[in-house]
Amino acid sequence: MALTTAQYRELDSAHFLHPFTDHRRMHKTGARIIERAEGIYLWDSDGNKLLDGMAGLWCVNVGYGRKELAEVARQQMETLPYYNTFFQTAHPPVIDLSQLLSEVTPPHLNHVFLTNSGSESNDTVVRMARYFWSCMGHPEKQVIISRRNAYHGSTVAGASLGGMAAMHAQGGLPIPDIVHIGQPYWYREGGDLSPDDFGKQVAGELEKKIEELGEHRVAAFIAEPVQGAGGVIVPPDSYWPEIKAICKRHQILLVADEVICGFGRTGEWFGSDYYDIDPDLMPIAKGLSSGYLPIGGVMVADHVVRVIIDEGGEFAHGMTYAGHPAACAVAAANIRILRDEGIIDTVRDDTGPYLQQCWRELGDHPLVGEVRGLGFLGALELVADKKTRAPFEPADQTGALCRDIAADLGLVMRAVGDSMIISPPLIMRRNQIDDLVALALKSLDDTLSALRN
Repeated sequence: MALTTAQYRELDSAHFLHPFTDHRRMHKTGARIIERAEGIYLWDSDGNKLLDGMAGLWCVNVGYGRKELAEVARQQMETLPYYNTFFQTAHPPVIDLSQLLSEVTPPHLNHVFLTNSGSESNDTVVRMARYFWSCMGHPEKQVIISRRNAYHGSTVAGASLGGMAAMHAQGGLPIPDIVHIGQPYWYREGGDLSPDDFGKQVAGELEKKIEELGEHRVAAFIAEPVQGAGGVIVPPDSYWPEIKAICKRHQILLVADEVICGFGRTGEWFGSDYYDIDPDLMPIAKGLSSGYLPIGGVMVADHVVRVIIDEGGEFAHGMTYAGHPAACAVAAANIRILRDEGIIDTVRDDTGPYLQQCWRELGDHPLVGEVRGLGFLGALELVADKKTRAPFEPADQTGALCRDIAADLGLVMRAVGDSMIISPPLIMRRNQIDDLVALALKSLDDTLSALRN
């Protein structure tokens, strides 16, 4: 029989360590116990219904309750529940998924190295970028440049690639030969510059860093098309063309981290399609399986593959469960749902523009300094003074307050500092978008009332 919420919380506190959690603070009230989900909605153990404005963790693109994905997993587990892809071995699901990924990713990306998560995908980027240059006869090209406030996972290499100070303060990070430059965060860091001028300026930091380090030492530059966990930072239009030109000019690999932006989140299959990034390496995860089973990967450009195959020997890297048969089968079925049901086309042509239109209306609220968004990504930057852009002091508390108020009202939003973030399932209809925005507005109103009292 099912346990009560109190019983679940007691066992949770006694045995489970949550990721990215202050356990002492959480145990005072207890965790929210999510029992079931359908479409874009969640239900907790007390029967409360929540609209999931975060698609789980940026990942449930096709929505919850897709019985066909569960059936695909069941059938595969009955046929071949597991086998590895080491030692010159493959199986039908991994071959099917690899071929399908070559169809939906940019045309020059025809090979995939599979992993189990976005963090592992970015670990693979570090290994593969350095291995590529070693195969090319340049083993000294070791340095990978990333951005401050970037998020590329929480493993040692992934957290090092990320540029979050709080993560670097734990565990002696970053590891050597990973360095960081500025982010294209115009609202907070652009000053008096126009967005286009700021985009060019911050992109120029990459060229300066390459020149400072020496081109002969730099292996790659990594960035998300739109920074997700950093606060849905949408770059100025001038940013990516400059970055792309700099990487080409200095012959360094360009890595577009599509873990969040991929599989329709921007209204295109990938953020690289939206911004015409043309990456050499492209990490993927999350929407690859809509979160139904753990899987990730790195799409690898043809010219990189040729070097690794023709010039390299054994690439000594891999994971026991990489290319897991059930995960591959579910991911392939998920991609076909996205494609055959026209879900990404609908986001691009209809619901994405509608969400952005409605979301931007929240910019009139007294608490909102800036509204950011693209496709099915959105952020509201909460400020103490709209005219001066003055942030709240102390930082982060207002965002956490708004997040908790939203949850009590039945809306899951995420607080990144004092920015409220959404990344809903791609299957949302217009009336559901109206509901989301109405709940977000009510959350802002109640937060303002709480701040004034």
